[in-house]
Amino acid sequence: MNLKPSILILCTGNSCRSHLAEGVLRHKAGEFLDIHSAGSKPAGYVHPMAIRVMAEIGIDISGHTSKHMNDFLGRDIHTVITVCGNADQVCPIYPGQVKRYHWGFDDPAHATGTEDEILGEFRRVRDEIRVVFEVYAAGWEAGRSA
Repeated sequence: MNLKPSILILCTGNSCRSHLAEGVLRHKAGEFLDIHSAGSKPAGYVHPMAIRVMAEIGIDISGHTSKHMNDFLGRDIHTVITVCGNADQVCPIYPGQVKRYHWGFDDPAHATGTEDEILGEFRRVRDEIRVVFEVYAAGWEAGRSA
């Protein structure tokens, strides 16, 4: 039995933003939180540039897979965090769900331009997600030690 609270991070395709957030949160809080990500319409892959920009900060998400949010309906989920508006609108209530947050971020998969410009967008979104989810992890950690 898992005694760690489960956090589910949702976006539409589960190919970029939710994996960036899952990677950051697992890196910072994986010892005391059970972290997952999924999508309302999974793309079926994790975007290679998402994997690349996370590797740049020492977080390996190359083993992540794209999953459907319904795969988690039978699980006890403590908190659901949506990172895009579409997922927020279609998000179901999960068994045991205590909290729900919506923190929207731009989708770097829609970036256009040169490879360097697109990579820059992935880095920008990664960094924005990193700030928010590191603060979230710190809040959980502070609550554990209080």
